[in-house]
Amino acid sequence: MENMVTRRELCKYGRKIVEKGLVVGPGGNISAKAGDKMYLSPSGFALEEIEPEQWVEVDIPTGQITDNGLRPSSEVLMHLYAYRQKPDMGAIVHTHPSQCIAFTLIGQDLPIMFPDQAALVGKTVYVPYIIPTTDLLANAVAAKVNEASSILLGNHGLVTTGRNLREAYYRTQVVEESAKIYLSARAAGTPVPLTDQEVADIAALESEDYRIQLLNKMK
Repeated sequence: MENMVTRRELCKYGRKIVEKGLVVGPGGNISAKAGDKMYLSPSGFALEEIEPEQWVEVDIPTGQITDNGLRPSSEVLMHLYAYRQKPDMGAIVHTHPSQCIAFTLIGQDLPIMFPDQAALVGKTVYVPYIIPTTDLLANAVAAKVNEASSILLGNHGLVTTGRNLREAYYRTQVVEESAKIYLSARAAGTPVPLTDQEVADIAALESEDYRIQLLNKMK
């Protein structure tokens, strides 16, 4: 069944997120879409603890929980509103990466600094601090999902989106690495990002094939 495949993928990437230190304890939440349903991490669970049957099924058009009765993540509205705003999106990964949070304490615009960032992520946008779990944050994130696939949340963390969990997860890794590189460069001197033309040149390199090659390398 399609939903069981989705649930197993969520378990796989939930473990990867924890293994890479992108969340601590029960922090963060992820979801994936199958048809008109989204499958979201349950409230109070560390991502690596969740079993396939425990991901909470939510009907996207109505917002109704339609399966196991577990309470969904407190950020359920953020996921729900984002899928409604961008129906072709397949997955959302919300994490609390330390380098990304550190970056939001000193800046807003994360420049594009290296080719993999340009090809896999592109533009990263910023949402100033809004108290978590509120419809204010959900609306702010939903307003950005058609603008960029990665959204830095001030003093909070990162949201990445993708056609599938794999793409959203790798974008999380690349944005965290980008924040780390920026902070290291700034500590040593003045960071020199790629120019708009250099970013455009990367986009012209049969970009879809290039992105697929990069994703395959990152398995």
